[in-house]
Amino acid sequence: MQFKLIMAFVKPNICDDVVDAMKEAGATGATIIPARGTGIHEAKSFFGLSIEDKTDIIVFLVEEHVVENLLKVIREAGKFDKPGTGIAFVLPVEHIAGLESQMKKFKDQARDKYF
Repeated sequence: MQFKLIMAFVKPNICDDVVDAMKEAGATGATIIPARGTGIHEAKSFFGLSIEDKTDIIVFLVEEHVVENLLKVIREAGKFDKPGTGIAFVLPVEHIAGLESQMKKFKDQARDKYF
């Protein structure tokens, strides 16, 4: 079984929407990391101090056959068609430890995909 890591960088006000949509689409869980970032747009300032936008990084470990569908879910729930709303990408995963409790769900998803 092959796995991929989906990382989505979204604004905090839509983080829950993305996570909820992903769970509804079959993701078994997520890790959310609060962050801040800058983009191509100038940072806003207040009395000369830069105010950086807050961002949430949502990390999903998923079985590779569901990646395209889940990326589409993230794109829609995160409203990525609008500028400055977020970005998501997929990374390969070489080795995993600690998924024993979720392996049945992953195997069921793979079986449903191919049968």
